[in-house]
Amino acid sequence: MIRKKIALAIMVAGMISQASALELGEINGTKFSVGGYIKAEGVFTDPDDGDTSFEGSARQTRINFAADRQVDGHKLRAFVEGDFWDNNTSADSTYAWRLRHAYLQVDGLTVGQTWNGQFFANAPFDVETINFFGLGAGTIAGSGAVIRPDLVVHYTHGGFRLTLQDPIYSDANIPDMVAAYTYRTDNGHAFNVALTGREVETLNNDSEFGAAISVAGKFKFGNSALALSAYTGEGNNIYSGWGYAGTSSPANQPFSEGEINANGDLVKTTGFSAGVSHRFSDKLRGNIRYGQVTADEVAANVADDTFKMTNVNLIYTYLPGLEFGIEWRDQNAANRPPSSAGSSLRPAGQQLELMAMYKF
Repeated sequence: MIRKKIALAIMVAGMISQASALELGEINGTKFSVGGYIKAEGVFTDPDDGDTSFEGSARQTRINFAADRQVDGHKLRAFVEGDFWDNNTSADSTYAWRLRHAYLQVDGLTVGQTWNGQFFANAPFDVETINFFGLGAGTIAGSGAVIRPDLVVHYTHGGFRLTLQDPIYSDANIPDMVAAYTYRTDNGHAFNVALTGREVETLNNDSEFGAAISVAGKFKFGNSALALSAYTGEGNNIYSGWGYAGTSSPANQPFSEGEINANGDLVKTTGFSAGVSHRFSDKLRGNIRYGQVTADEVAANVADDTFKMTNVNLIYTYLPGLEFGIEWRDQNAANRPPSSAGSSLRPAGQQLELMAMYKF
C-alpha cells in the first residue's frame, strides 16, 4: 500500500509540474523550489483543405514555483506555474505570460486554479503525446479549453477524489462536479471510474442537469503499457470537446457549444481511446494512440458525427533533462472552433511535429 501511494504521488507531481523541480533552499521551515522547461517546436501542417504550412515556436516554455512546509503534522504546499501561450502582445515573437496553475494544498485538500476533475480521471491512465491541443481526444477530458478552470476544489482520501469546479454555465446554481475512484495493483496496473455532473444551459435561459460516466485503465507489461478508456453521457460535451455543433468551446454558449440540439435537448456523446507505449531502451520510448468521440445528433452543417485523432511519436533522451521528439498526428476535424480572427488553431488533416525540450 505504501508503495502504491508513493507511485501515485510521484505520478501526480510529474503531471502538475511537467518537470523535475530544483530546490532553492529553506527559509523558516519552508522549502522553495523552481521547475519547468524550455520547449522549442516546429510543426508542419498538411490540412485537408488549404495549403501546407510550417510554424515554429517556443511558446510552450513554462516555469513554476513551489513552497512546501510541514505545520503541526500537516503538509502545506503553494504552487504557481505559467507559460507564454497567450495572445500576441506586439509581434510574432512576443507573447504574453499566461497563468496555468495557482493553488494551495493542505493534506488531501487542494484549492485554486489547476487541473479539473476530468483530467485526473483520465490523464494518469493514458499514454504520452507531444500534441499540445486535444491531448485527451476521445476521453471525458478531451478538450483543453477548460482543462484548468478558474477555481477548483479537490478532496482526496485513499483512492477517492471529489472535485467541485467553477461552472461553465455562468448562471449555474451548483458547481460542475466529478466523483472518482482509483485502484492500483502491486503489478503496476491502474483503474479509474468517474461520474460527472453539471448544470447545462438550454434555451430561454433554462437549464438541465447532465451526467456522464467514464472508465479508464492502464496495464503494465514489462517495458510496455496498454491504456484504454471509454465514457458516455450528457452535459460533458464541453469537456470532451465534441457535440451537436462539432467542436465545442466555452466561448460559444449555449447553442453553438454543442451541449444541446435545436430543440434545446441535451446531446449525448460517447468516446473511447486506446494507446500503447513502449520503452525501447533507457533513452528511447514511443507511443501509439487513437481516440474518437461520437455525438448521437449533430447539426446539418457538421460533416461527421465523430471526431477522430491518431498520434504516433518517438521521444529520445539525449542527456538527463534534455529530450528530442517527433510526432505524426492526424485528425478529421479541427479540434478548436474558428477564433475571432477566423482561423482554427488545429485544422483537420495531418501534422508532423519536431521538438526539443530541456527540463529543469
